[in-house]
Amino acid sequence: QVQLVESGGGLVQPGGSLRLSCAASRSIFSIPFMAWYRQAPGKQRELVASISSGGSTNYADSLKGRFALSRDDAKNTFYLQMNSLIPEDTAVYYCYAHTDLNQFWGQGTQVTVSE
Repeated sequence: QVQLVESGGGLVQPGGSLRLSCAASRSIFSIPFMAWYRQAPGKQRELVASISSGGSTNYADSLKGRFALSRDDAKNTFYLQMNSLIPEDTAVYYCYAHTDLNQFWGQGTQVTVSE
């Protein structure tokens, strides 16, 4: 079992930045796949970015250059740095982990980009 707790969401103006955190209840060092997804109102959940246990990262094409993943294995936490935010980034952002046997979701954190 892995419990995931997101934090760092909030209201930000266009052009601003936020850093989301995903704290795991156990070591993330060996979790094969972790990711951030987001779901905007009326839209399907979509992959934002992912990171493997080996450190390989993958980003949605539309977000490359603005968003960046990082991880702190000592804190069992991984992060999503979001820069140059635009209103279309408004969504609930979810942390996701896929172990060898199961997959787990956090409860989500709201990000709103608005004047």
